[in-house]
Amino acid sequence: MQNKKKARVIVGLSGGVDSSVTAYLLKEQGYEVIGLFMKNWHDDSVTISDECPWLDDSNDAMLVADKLNIPFQTIDLSEQYKERIVNYMFKEYEAGRTPNPDVLCNREIKFDVFLDIALSLGADYVATGHYARRNTIKINGKTTYQLLAGKDNNKDQSYFLCQLSQDQLAKSLFPIGDLQKSEVRAIAKEQGLITANKKDSQGLCFIGKVRLPDFLQQQLKPKTGDIIEIPSDSTLYQQQSLDKEELTFLSEKYSYTPENGNKVGQHNGAHFFTKGQRKGLAVGGTPEPLFVLETDVNNNVIYVGQGKNHPGLYRRGLLVKPQDIHWVREDLKLGLGESLAVKARIRYRQPLQEAKLHQTKEGLYVVFKEAQSAITEGQFVAWHMDDELLGSGVIG
Repeated sequence: MQNKKKARVIVGLSGGVDSSVTAYLLKEQGYEVIGLFMKNWHDDSVTISDECPWLDDSNDAMLVADKLNIPFQTIDLSEQYKERIVNYMFKEYEAGRTPNPDVLCNREIKFDVFLDIALSLGADYVATGHYARRNTIKINGKTTYQLLAGKDNNKDQSYFLCQLSQDQLAKSLFPIGDLQKSEVRAIAKEQGLITANKKDSQGLCFIGKVRLPDFLQQQLKPKTGDIIEIPSDSTLYQQQSLDKEELTFLSEKYSYTPENGNKVGQHNGAHFFTKGQRKGLAVGGTPEPLFVLETDVNNNVIYVGQGKNHPGLYRRGLLVKPQDIHWVREDLKLGLGESLAVKARIRYRQPLQEAKLHQTKEGLYVVFKEAQSAITEGQFVAWHMDDELLGSGVIG
């Protein structure tokens, strides 16, 4: 009988329970498994020290590799991380947009820089502890990869992988995508893995828990400006779509000036705030809590409104500019003038919403059946059919 060479998989061991169980399952399935820990961050001054510093994580990852008897090493990707993620974040916040570093980290680091390193080490695949599934189908004789939601509805992380390409999916494995989180912890416990009861890390991808204002203040200087409250019965919200095309009208942001409301306080920099934000405004005495409706970074003004039902928070549509449209399923890409009924979400964990995609020369309009709260520029919208993620784009 011919001896078949084992396929080699390099696992991004993060020092958490999900990637630990990923490595264990792959070994059980007969792969040759190598564990690699990515060090992406050097600056401990902005991390909240007792929450998941990289040194502890790297140590846990090493102990797991030791227990599973697989080779292990740490690779330092902090230079690429700074260049591709951190600098991008600063630029986006400065422009008054709110980036999603986790989505970018997957596209730019884990499934690009890390994948290249893995391939150079002779890997056939990379694997991560994401709660997502990959499936293959044949279309006209060609293998097509599907990105499916994780089976655990509470943990589905397909949203974070929404920018992956067919080439990246071809080389990726997500072994825990069929499991519930409780099952993953049970496996880790059975195998005596040190990470079995470790808390899930919160915070920027591979940085740990970060004080975002401290992080941003490294480059974005505080700058005092006005907080203007817009009343919910403002005439701005009564405009009708008279001469505008419906898609443009539904997707248009409200345009505010200080004259539209009253000054209720001051802030330390419009670029530190994001749409829909409630905490950190330090303005009291209103019957209902204040929410950020809009930030104007050019004039350093924040516009706020009372209550989570304020009309200024809601919009039915958004536009993804042509260069920001990404189809995981390239074969389903819309042509000019075409539309498609989908389910979509504008942030992680948001329940999927009924929506329709419209491809125009301006870009891809996503129009929701119900108005959505705090559609935020710089974040990602992802669209699905059943449990398959078809594509995504940066909200413009």
